[in-house]
Amino acid sequence: TFGFDTALTIATDAIDRLHSTAESHQRVMIVEVMGRHAGWIALNSGLASGAHTVLIPEVPFDVDELCTMIKRRFQRGHASFIVVVAEGAKPAEGTMELRLGGTDEFGHERFTGVAHQLGVEIEKRINKEVRTTVLGHVQRGGTPTPADRVLATRFGVNAADAAHAGAVGQMVALHGTQITLVPLADAVKQLKRVPRERYDDAATFFG
Repeated sequence: TFGFDTALTIATDAIDRLHSTAESHQRVMIVEVMGRHAGWIALNSGLASGAHTVLIPEVPFDVDELCTMIKRRFQRGHASFIVVVAEGAKPAEGTMELRLGGTDEFGHERFTGVAHQLGVEIEKRINKEVRTTVLGHVQRGGTPTPADRVLATRFGVNAADAAHAGAVGQMVALHGTQITLVPLADAVKQLKRVPRERYDDAATFFG
């Protein structure tokens, strides 16, 4: 969808900027990005920026394993560790108690800052200073990337053409490089989440 590339670019740029601070202060840095139910922004911004691990809603994380990974990196002589975490990431059962914030007026679960809670847990378990950065609404603003501007324009033109042609119950979508029409029912049928194999491929670069 349009907007994804812009949010991804903003997140990647922010993480890039944190590398020098993390290294000069020899810290663990946790960066929380958007992603209530799906970890696409976290996974892609983490990979693009060279983060040392990424936590997403689709794959529950083990805090002890994360702490072991952090300690191992510092023992190898590295000066920093950057964790990118999606706002909806959750710990594996029995590894960490995550405080919940109830539900909003629509019945959606409120998130209460997984990055901050994770930072506290890491500091408890290893002797390293942890700093957290929550990008929050920064990702929702800013100037759209050229890719998003072009995509939104293409969607608009094709949506107008579809309406003029009398298409009902359809929406425009990007399939490969082509704009197509898909039934609305199919578009909202299921959430597009990160496949486990995609995450495992990315994990090759963690640590």
